[in-house]
Amino acid sequence: MSDPVFDRSRPVLVTGATGYLAGWVVGRLLELGFDVHAAVRDPQDEAKRAHLDAMAAESPGSLKYFRANLLEPGSYDDAAAGCSIVFHTASPFTSKVSDPQRDLVDPAVKGTRTVLDSATRAGTVERVVLTSSCAAIYGYNADIQGMPDKRLTEDVWNHSSSLKDGAYAYSKTLAEKAAWEMAKAQNRWRLVTINPSFILGPGTRPDTRSESFSVVRQIGKGAMRFGAPPMEIGTVDVRDVAEAHIRAAFIAEAKGRHIVSAETKTLLQMGEDLRARFGDDYPFPKSEMPKWLVWIIGPMVNANLTRKTVSRNMNKPFRADNSKSKRRLGLEYRPTASSIQDMFAQMVEAGRV
Repeated sequence: MSDPVFDRSRPVLVTGATGYLAGWVVGRLLELGFDVHAAVRDPQDEAKRAHLDAMAAESPGSLKYFRANLLEPGSYDDAAAGCSIVFHTASPFTSKVSDPQRDLVDPAVKGTRTVLDSATRAGTVERVVLTSSCAAIYGYNADIQGMPDKRLTEDVWNHSSSLKDGAYAYSKTLAEKAAWEMAKAQNRWRLVTINPSFILGPGTRPDTRSESFSVVRQIGKGAMRFGAPPMEIGTVDVRDVAEAHIRAAFIAEAKGRHIVSAETKTLLQMGEDLRARFGDDYPFPKSEMPKWLVWIIGPMVNANLTRKTVSRNMNKPFRADNSKSKRRLGLEYRPTASSIQDMFAQMVEAGRV
């Protein structure tokens, strides 16, 4: 692995710049002195961009906003013009879905094509760093048991998710596959993907919204006070994921997919991490609920917690091989106990718990 080489002679583009992960990517680029093109839906929304403006004011880099929409072909052309790197972080991640095709798949897949088409037309883009997900590698924990060494690797793709079962994972799988197809169809830029597990850690704005914050809020608000579902997930700090993007962009030999995951946690362990810092001031879970009970009542309280999801995820181990991210990108992971604690503290301070 070589060290990153930072060529600041041309600007770089970050899509979805006001997002949870994107905020840390933009902040790091500004800190490194880059001119950042920030693509957002509404550049005039000063409240949503205030945290980025504040970072730019204290950094050697500069920030310029561009209006863009994932579902409007050509809308990223101005933002990509003259750029050397495109960081495509914009993609929906939400459990509040009424139409999976419209709310998840179309923005993820069509949006990826829109952004990458603009990267190609720019003529100056040398590399695209795509925020994918471990969800593009597997759909259910049960899938991992049939993989080599019973762990996720970059060679594996998610074949079990669908529009009806695991629509978010399905959208991430289709989006990354579309990106690789487009990458192979041209020779102007190289594609590198970052495939993180469940992202934890504070946001760059106090009122950060993401599905990660929704899950942690549930843990803190008592949704699992009678027992946490017995499920293991991969976890990683948002700042480590942002650093992975930076290294994927500026290490010359970086290529392919990269699993970015620090450690495996159960939902109960996440609650215990929070109790270690906040004590019993909040109704964190103290035990796990039996799988059979989650199977019975889960779909009644959460439409996304289907019986198939319970059967194929609960009491089944999660394992992922993150060695490529360490070897090729030089990542060093921080423990995610502090990540979730910092995240929850930010939520408490903002009055969200």
